Amino acid sequence: MTLKIANYQDVLEAEPLVRPHVSPTPVIRSYELEKELDLSASRQVWIKDYGWSPVGSFKLLGALNWMAHHADEIGDRPVAAHSSGNFASGISYAGMCFGKRVIIVMPETAPQIKFERTRSFGAEIRTYDISTDHETGLRDRLTKQIAEEEQGVQASPYNDPHVIAGNGVGALEVVRDLEAQARTISHYFCQVSGGGLMAGQALVISEHFPDAHIIGVEPDQANDFQQSLAAGERVRVDHPQSICDGLLSYDVGEYNWPILKEKVESSLTVPDLETRRAMKWLYDHHGLRTEPSGAIATAALLNGEADLSGDGDIVVVVSGRNVDEPAFREWIEV
Repeated sequence: MTLKIANYQDVLEAEPLVRPHVSPTPVIRSYELEKELDLSASRQVWIKDYGWSPVGSFKLLGALNWMAHHADEIGDRPVAAHSSGNFASGISYAGMCFGKRVIIVMPETAPQIKFERTRSFGAEIRTYDISTDHETGLRDRLTKQIAEEEQGVQASPYNDPHVIAGNGVGALEVVRDLEAQARTISHYFCQVSGGGLMAGQALVISEHFPDAHIIGVEPDQANDFQQSLAAGERVRVDHPQSICDGLLSYDVGEYNWPILKEKVESSLTVPDLETRRAMKWLYDHHGLRTEPSGAIATAALLNGEADLSGDGDIVVVVSGRNVDEPAFREWIEV
């Protein structure tokens, strides 16, 4: 089977399908990061904050594009999907917009805010034990079972060209904001898990700023993409571990890998302690209460390991802000 790999044109075609249901999220200049990084006066740092979306993360962009392309096929049948929580609320929101029933398989330890947001858009939730899933495969088996028993249509949270293209719409927002100010990008820091966000962003950033260094960021105990780049092929990590619950996929998707391999220069890994420090930094300096997965790209920027030489601006993605208050308070005590 030949894979239909998403391209830049697919992102452009996704935008009019997504836009009736969600407004752009902000691209905010961070004077504090510029000062922290001691950049020259000609360079600026921008935060792309997906936390302002109605589901608190980027995930609804890909979900909306997927739903728009599958609405007729779905008909009166349900949609079945697995998710650590953010795609759950994203596909649930899309289901609400298109009048579709959604059934989600989520880890029983997912943050309560992710359960609450997912249910608020009308989805049904089934849970599984993530700590043993690498041995049991229950997540995928349960999702497939739901689809079969309910004659449902199964949606992937990342391994799908429509999801990738929809996620790329967020990068179009970055490009338009910066091009309107005659800015250029030298570095683009973005989270990598299954690769749906990074692949969509990379399609757009590489098209408009071909000289930009596109850098993936992963937890150091869930670095399947970094290992994949080194090996030249997809590598699976059987038991990824991190407080970044949204970045614990076992490997990047087969639809994502060709894009990532071609357009993403490198992947930096970050230990959880540095992610916690970045969460605290974003809260102290910008008042942003981010989830660990949302803050990890900022952590890679703050820890001083990235080569930031160049003349253009730096963009860092905050991919989501869905975190329970008690956990957030505990994590920023560093």
